[in-house]
Amino acid sequence: MDPLGGAHGQSALFNINVAFCGLLLLRLYLHVYEEKPDLKTIPKLYGKVATQKPDNVSQRDMQAKAAVKTAGPRRIKGGMAKKPETSEEPIDLTKPVKILVFFSSITTKTEKIGQDYIAKLEKSVAQLAADTQRQVLAPELLDLTEIDFDDYFIAPPKSDDGAQFLYLFLIPSYNIDSINDTFLEHLQETHHDFRIDTAPLSTLLGYSVFGFGDREGWPDEAEGYCFQAKELDKWMAKLTARKRAYPVGMGDMKSDHAERFAEWTGGVEEVFGQIIRTGYLGQGVAGSGAAVESDDEVEEEDYDDGEVVFDDEKLAKRENGKKSSSLDDVEDLGRVIKSQGGDANPKAPIAVDFTTYNNSKASSQSKPKEMVAKNSPTYAALTKQGYAIVGSHSGVKICRWTKSALRGRGSCYKYSLYGINSHQCMETTPSLSCSNKCVFCWRHGTNPVGTTWRWVVDPPEMIFDGVKEGHYKKIKMMRGVPGVRAERFAEALKIRHCALSLVGEPIFYPYINEFLGMLHKERISSFLVCNAQHPDQLADLKAVTQLYVSIDASNKESLRKIDRPLHRDFWERFNRCLDILREKRFRHRTVFRLTLVKGFNVEDEVEGYARLIEQGLPCFVEIKGVTYCGTSTSSNAGLSMSNVPFYWEVCEFVRALDTRLQEKGLAYGIAAEHAHSCCVLLASERFHVDGKWHTHIDYDRFFELLEERGPDGDWTPEDYMGPPTPEWALWGNGGFDPRDERVDRKGRKKEAIVIREAPE
Repeated sequence: MDPLGGAHGQSALFNINVAFCGLLLLRLYLHVYEEKPDLKTIPKLYGKVATQKPDNVSQRDMQAKAAVKTAGPRRIKGGMAKKPETSEEPIDLTKPVKILVFFSSITTKTEKIGQDYIAKLEKSVAQLAADTQRQVLAPELLDLTEIDFDDYFIAPPKSDDGAQFLYLFLIPSYNIDSINDTFLEHLQETHHDFRIDTAPLSTLLGYSVFGFGDREGWPDEAEGYCFQAKELDKWMAKLTARKRAYPVGMGDMKSDHAERFAEWTGGVEEVFGQIIRTGYLGQGVAGSGAAVESDDEVEEEDYDDGEVVFDDEKLAKRENGKKSSSLDDVEDLGRVIKSQGGDANPKAPIAVDFTTYNNSKASSQSKPKEMVAKNSPTYAALTKQGYAIVGSHSGVKICRWTKSALRGRGSCYKYSLYGINSHQCMETTPSLSCSNKCVFCWRHGTNPVGTTWRWVVDPPEMIFDGVKEGHYKKIKMMRGVPGVRAERFAEALKIRHCALSLVGEPIFYPYINEFLGMLHKERISSFLVCNAQHPDQLADLKAVTQLYVSIDASNKESLRKIDRPLHRDFWERFNRCLDILREKRFRHRTVFRLTLVKGFNVEDEVEGYARLIEQGLPCFVEIKGVTYCGTSTSSNAGLSMSNVPFYWEVCEFVRALDTRLQEKGLAYGIAAEHAHSCCVLLASERFHVDGKWHTHIDYDRFFELLEERGPDGDWTPEDYMGPPTPEWALWGNGGFDPRDERVDRKGRKKEAIVIREAPE
């Protein structure tokens, strides 16, 4: 039986065949005439077919499309604009010019070479002056052991005739302690000093270095041949904005130094002649070759060109990846990013919990990491800034006030206000990590941050021995610095005070009490600074000579803006710390540290600060103007020189705060000052005895009380109150130690001018 039902079934079958033939013809037509896209899945098989184009496509269109399609990663322009290169500016051809030749010498060989060179150079520059009708001053030979580095390497020297300078260096390399080590460290610290602008020597005409070495002892440059000359060239390149007049010359003292030195001097004199005639350093001298530079100089000075690169293949892969759903602490971000791949770009932001509560469950256990591993960028950044890293999370650095005190040129505000000898003070921290990212932090944002301790914990004994060793090593390097006083250098070799304020949050270290005990056992006083973000650790704190708390704002929003805390409950933590300090006011010498930043925490905040003082009732209130800390990290936080208050503005704020405290019935008064640091001290009337302020500390009495009664013993700050504050340190007298001398950059005495009133 026919399943289609006879004739009717045959008709239906015919219609189906017709429809099928029509679809087949349509498919054939489309296959022949339709433009085909590029095939990517099996290009080897269909490559020729995929590249066929219709005849009506013009050659211009094909070139345009070819220009768009590139074999490499897709590039998207945008983001940060490239910093323009500084163009060479012409010098003033009417000003006199002068060559300064610096040298160091232990065996006097380099000194004799320098003297011979100066004699020849005098004739050359005299002839050059006659040929060009320019005023060229006689060159000068300077011994690095006899000059003050600050006079020449923080800014070019100033002369009455407005001369411009070319610096030349004749440097032998030594594998023993020498003036070279001190000089190179000075250049490094100048480069990283937040108070000094980038490239402070950029107004020089240029510089060049010649190094003397010994290939017999050091066969090649990689093993130390002329290594200090290369190091000097690197730092001078940074300080002068790369005004390298001629590449580094290097000569072997036992073979070819005379020949190599003659080549170098010839090139230098040729460049100097070009500067005299044209006013330009030029684009290099023919045959001079590439300048010798260290890798880190190139890396550090590179700028982002604003180009973001995406790889289409990797982008497609990660789009198929799983979304991140874990909640991680900030310390684990590196692990999270690494696990996602170097170019990972999750669809959703990584969730980060900045706060760890007491009742929260512990995350999955993993091996603790080092806070600052030796192969990490953080370690490299901190060591470049002059820190000596101890263990995996501690550091020590010599303070500039320590160097100043060694030379009798003034001491830190702590000496004026509390009687601490700056040259006997060690600045350190057992925890480089901090819980804030303050806009005014002078550590350039290189220290790690976190809210809980999740790292390897170094024993306090190792930290104590390490920071002392690092401090003494840096002190001994000051032995050859011009102007260092012998008696103070001898005193500096015995630490008497420890400022736990270098960087980070010292109270964060789990064994802070044990570390303090080691300091006190050797009769080293302790000044501990915290940011009022760790109330539990603050409550557990035992004996400390003086306890600082940074009070950077008077209300929650200002504190969020200026301290940029990581804890979500930062304001609650802050207030808990103030309450704890109130309870400890008869147990510890407590200090509120107010750092004034114009535009952030000065205007209309006197009332708020008065409330906080009423809440915590500290022994002292230290008000200090912010110190500007550079150009890059600070500007990113919205900070500039306009945010630095004048001293008269600090004094005006102090007087207003003192008046408001009196109105509240709080017994405080203006006690002392250190005008050079823009710092004024308000003190509780508890320390005003017989009509005199007693802000200094009797350190011997503190240790006696500690030895008699132990760290948990019962005594008050008044029990180790020192003698009356010296007259020169009291409010109205400036606070500069009369034993020292204030000098200008030429070493000439100068009188301090203190302005406490707003100028009319």
